[in-house]
Amino acid sequence: MARIPKITNEQILEAAREVFLEKGFSGSTLEIAARSGVSEASIFKRFSTKEELFFTAMGIPEKLVWVNELETLVGKGNLKENLIQICLRILEFHREVMPRVMMLQSRGKIPTPEIPKPKLIQHVNALTAFLEREIKQGRLRPCDPKTIAHLLLGSLMNYVLSEHIGIQVSMPTTEQEFVQCLVEILWQGIAPVKHE
Repeated sequence: MARIPKITNEQILEAAREVFLEKGFSGSTLEIAARSGVSEASIFKRFSTKEELFFTAMGIPEKLVWVNELETLVGKGNLKENLIQICLRILEFHREVMPRVMMLQSRGKIPTPEIPKPKLIQHVNALTAFLEREIKQGRLRPCDPKTIAHLLLGSLMNYVLSEHIGIQVSMPTTEQEFVQCLVEILWQGIAPVKHE
């Protein structure tokens, strides 16, 4: 009977992510093995090559928490506050993913089978669908929801990129302030029209 591994693949991938983000592709599988508490041979039983381990560790997470949360927010609560919360979750996501994407790009592997373009487009489509539903419910004025989705996602990605590459953002100092200002500016053009 086969022994059940005590260290999961996800634990190995988390250790690999840490090593690769610190040292790039030159990070050693020996160090990954030490951090994850397995032997180097055990890593290669699960991942046939270092490159396979690298691309698996650096890939975009399958579960997009912020996308799943959109469905629970449609038509509920204060939409402006909901947009602020969604944007904060998107910032968290990009802080996690952007260093991985940059590491993959450093290996000359973008786009890759591990990061198909449709997965990236899914973000725009999910936010667009959320905004469309809010427009249909009269909670936003009629506007182009795809453009709004691109504006939000692009601004948030740029904020994280600026942080990542060390550019001092000459906007509000905290992410909360940045997101509140961003949503406030957009809100002026998308807030529902009040009938008198």
